[in-house]
Amino acid sequence: MSVIIHTIDLQFLNEPEAIAAFAIEDSGGYTLVECGPFSTHDNLIAGLKAKGISPGDVHTLLLTHIHFDHAGAAWWWAKRGAKVYVHPKGLKHMINPGRLYGSAARIYGEENMEKLWGRMEEINEYDIAAVTDRNRLTIGGNTWVAHHTPGHASHHIAWQLGKNVFTGDVGGVKIKGGPVVPPLPPPDINISQWRESISRLRSLRAEKFYLTHYGPVDAQSNHLDQLSQRLDSYVAWVGEARKTGQSEEEMTAGFTEFVEADLRTNGVTDEVIGAYRAANPPGMSVAGILRWFTYLEA
Repeated sequence: MSVIIHTIDLQFLNEPEAIAAFAIEDSGGYTLVECGPFSTHDNLIAGLKAKGISPGDVHTLLLTHIHFDHAGAAWWWAKRGAKVYVHPKGLKHMINPGRLYGSAARIYGEENMEKLWGRMEEINEYDIAAVTDRNRLTIGGNTWVAHHTPGHASHHIAWQLGKNVFTGDVGGVKIKGGPVVPPLPPPDINISQWRESISRLRSLRAEKFYLTHYGPVDAQSNHLDQLSQRLDSYVAWVGEARKTGQSEEEMTAGFTEFVEADLRTNGVTDEVIGAYRAANPPGMSVAGILRWFTYLEA
């Protein structure tokens, strides 16, 4: 049975196609996959209304993980009656987001939190549920399967609906036909687990991957091969720079040049590079990879 999937552009930082949410029609209304940060909430509501969808039509919210760009506005939907589903490791942080907010503030700077993400409020424990690996949920006549896919985050789920898989960040970032790149921010990047999660995605034999950054791609293409290659090359670049004793600031400058040269070689314009930066800041990847090396050496 075919399903109707609406891709909603959240216009994060006024960049088109940097962050998406997805509205899936079912017998009871709509299921939302991702909701973005509260800073883009008005854009999400406007995007839904442009598709003829009222916020009251949304009865379920599926989160791939609890990072702000995916889940920051989840509390708003929960307060209005949507049931929220999340990885077990993310559950307590959505019920009491103080620690999550503090972690983000340390990474992005307290002064940038409102502009980037907006506010985040707690979710009542009765409005949110944890989903185990390979658990099946029947929602509005649709059967969803939760695949625990750590690597980008320990609390990551790829949501499968038939031949469609909503990959969150573990399926990479690919914007306007550019190459797929891995988002590698702190605090809990795990490269070994990410490789295993890519193997899990392959095993699903999907037809379409729906990327939060950004939109549907052909799952039968070499998408996952390219993701694996860049995952390895990004880690290798930072590893070599680290051996030379560069500071993190120096690494970030060099890594940004490395990443954006690759994008330009693959035909990405400066305008679209702006969307890549918004969705996947190179400095965040340097910080995440350095943390991974620290983990390996502990």
